[in-house]
Amino acid sequence: MYQNEFSGNLEKYENPIEYDVIHNNYNVDLYFIESLLSKNNDTIIELACGTGRLAIPLAKQGFNVYAVDIHEGMLQLAIEKAKKQNVHVHFSVQDCTQLQLPVSSNFIYMTGNAFQHFLSNESQNALFQSVKKHLQPGGEFVFDTRNALLSELSIVDEYEESSVNSKGEKLTIQHREEFDPITQVLTCRTINKLEHATFEDSIRLRYTYPMEMKRLLEQNGFELLHIYGSWNKSDFTKDSPAMIVHARLIK
Repeated sequence: MYQNEFSGNLEKYENPIEYDVIHNNYNVDLYFIESLLSKNNDTIIELACGTGRLAIPLAKQGFNVYAVDIHEGMLQLAIEKAKKQNVHVHFSVQDCTQLQLPVSSNFIYMTGNAFQHFLSNESQNALFQSVKKHLQPGGEFVFDTRNALLSELSIVDEYEESSVNSKGEKLTIQHREEFDPITQVLTCRTINKLEHATFEDSIRLRYTYPMEMKRLLEQNGFELLHIYGSWNKSDFTKDSPAMIVHARLIK
């Protein structure tokens, strides 16, 4: 059920190298997570780890890191990067709604707005129950999701941007984003144009409102400790671009 929900929504990750180049220098979420971790070489778990951008530096610091992702190509690049840096991370291909890890932890985290990939109420609940099974009593779960800014979501947004890919080629990207207020899902379609090639991809992203998030956590046995408006720990307001959720397992 959930595999089908995710498997048809992974086109954006078909080129792990390009993805890694785009996001490799982003560290603000790493600093946030480091501020919550003790320095006693604990076991920690990362969900939707992608190409290992966070798992590898945390393992370098001495943490025993278990990192999972549903996309085999992204995970393979993470494994290759860890080997090159002589870092050991327990990587595995897994569905976050059906985690099967041989460990439990006091700290589980998920970044990159991966929470928005859980498109249905059923998969959101399954995620929290799966996390719950791998958290020790009083353990913490940290994740982010984009804030539902109605001024942006209420219109069909079409825009174009230019960049350069990892090969130095000019890339023109045409975006079309349309939000369904019933399902709370934004469908993003993209046309990527290189000089001699054009390819299209799309992604669907679920938005969750703040009070909805609080109730979702409580129903699944978590206590909401804090919602920040960014990884820099800014106050959360109606105009914040993100919700950084810091929760604790209470039962």
